[in-house]
Amino acid sequence: MGVDVQTEITIDRPVEVVADYAGDPTNAPEWYVNIQSVDWRTDPPVAVGSRMDFVAKFLGRRLAYTYEVVELDLPHRLVMRTAEGPFPMETSYEWTPAGDGRTRMSLRNRGEPSGFTSIAAPMMAAAMRRANTKDLASLKSLLESR
Repeated sequence: MGVDVQTEITIDRPVEVVADYAGDPTNAPEWYVNIQSVDWRTDPPVAVGSRMDFVAKFLGRRLAYTYEVVELDLPHRLVMRTAEGPFPMETSYEWTPAGDGRTRMSLRNRGEPSGFTSIAAPMMAAAMRRANTKDLASLKSLLESR
């Protein structure tokens, strides 16, 4: 069973502002609850082929993984993938204008857990949805306070 979690929020900032900030992986620890650090393997700025090492804590476990940017169309879309570890994951961001200088941001995580993690997929999906909802609320608060 795969995991496919999509969450959305409207942020009272222009698309370019939201995409510029959220689309820079360096900023992830500031607005993602579970991401502790991001280290670039390739030189910034973000581009197709960029690779970054992420360290996160999720469901009480430390996770270290490398994302590679596979699609980039700023300020519209960013897709990153990892094939490492027991839970290969794809994370995508989409930004669309929502009128009056507002942005609709969509955050989607999907992957195919294997081994023990496949048994826990429904629980993981629920936990991801809760975390992503908090992350987008944090991003909204951070950007709207600027």
